[in-house]
Amino acid sequence: MLADGALFEARSVNVWRGDRHILRDVSLELRPGQFLKVVGPNGVGKTTLLRVLCGLLPAESGGVFWKGQSVSQRSDHWPVELAYLGHQNALKGDLSSVENLRFLNGLRVNIDIDSINLTLAKVGLLSRGDLPTRSLSAGQKRRLALGRLALSGAALWVLDEPATNLDSAGVALVEQLIAEQVARGGLVIAAAHQPLLDDAVYTRRLELAA
Repeated sequence: MLADGALFEARSVNVWRGDRHILRDVSLELRPGQFLKVVGPNGVGKTTLLRVLCGLLPAESGGVFWKGQSVSQRSDHWPVELAYLGHQNALKGDLSSVENLRFLNGLRVNIDIDSINLTLAKVGLLSRGDLPTRSLSAGQKRRLALGRLALSGAALWVLDEPATNLDSAGVALVEQLIAEQVARGGLVIAAAHQPLLDDAVYTRRLELAA
């Protein structure tokens, strides 16, 4: 059960790329059941921010905290409570959709075949569950990556353009999954160019300026 109050915080994060000050004193906080949408023009630092928030990229100054502990300390709980979906889907092409979900999610949570099939049905891939992932279209691969996210059991999702390669039905799927995550008390941060739950009461907005 997630506690009340802010679970995730970034405090005065600064990042340079060479002589360019990419992120300047960026701060945010997120509570259970909130969705933070990060917006801004290309090249403004959205992906950089998400990687810093995940602990994949160090900040020159400032810090990122999960339940009051710096994510740079890499506690045993942090990797389990975080799910990151970047531009790449991080799928294994020689494995089937079922095998990808069983292998990649089985590293962190116990899942059974019924849960896998329910997830594949939700993302529209049940009939393709036994096909090698390399045979799927770009949109189908993204759907499978979203299915992996939904099965992760992670409290915090960090998503970089989650609707990439998806049609309107796929975008609706992304919105559905985010809505379900926040409804169960989870937290979601996503960088996105297109409208994505913009009018939802739980949606907050962080705009990065060039």
